[in-house]
Amino acid sequence: MVFLGFLLVAAAVVAGAGVVLDNTGSAHLLVFERTVPGVSEEWQVFAVGAGIGALFVIGMMMTFMGAARRLRDRRDLRDLREEHEESLTTLEMEKRRLQRELARVRQQPRPAPVPGAPAPTVPPQGRREPAAAPAAPAAPAAPRSQVKARSPFFDRAD
Repeated sequence: MVFLGFLLVAAAVVAGAGVVLDNTGSAHLLVFERTVPGVSEEWQVFAVGAGIGALFVIGMMMTFMGAARRLRDRRDLRDLREEHEESLTTLEMEKRRLQRELARVRQQPRPAPVPGAPAPTVPPQGRREPAAAPAAPAAPAAPRSQVKARSPFFDRAD
């Protein structure tokens, strides 16, 4: 759109310069040393000049509108790029925080076994053993923060 606007402005300037420089008579309209057919009176010369002026104004409007749109698009793209970088930074910080938390949880000592309670057995990955009925009354459960959960997601070493 900017290019088209520049093209129209250039055409208007060239045509206007040709009309001004080649007309010496009162009602003779010459453009680049050629007579324009149908223009023989002064009002017709004025109408041609007004048309060239309108063409110039339209070309300038198209040029400025295209340039403004290009600037707006660049600004929007820059804002989106900054927002994307911010979100990546936030996600990386969250990942590091979660990795530290996971490492801290993995390093905590296992809770001491409760006397009289059966020892927990951890089956190999992928297999499940049927749960056995408790032989004795259940001991009070350890607080939830001390229970170590096994999960294939958290056991990965990415």
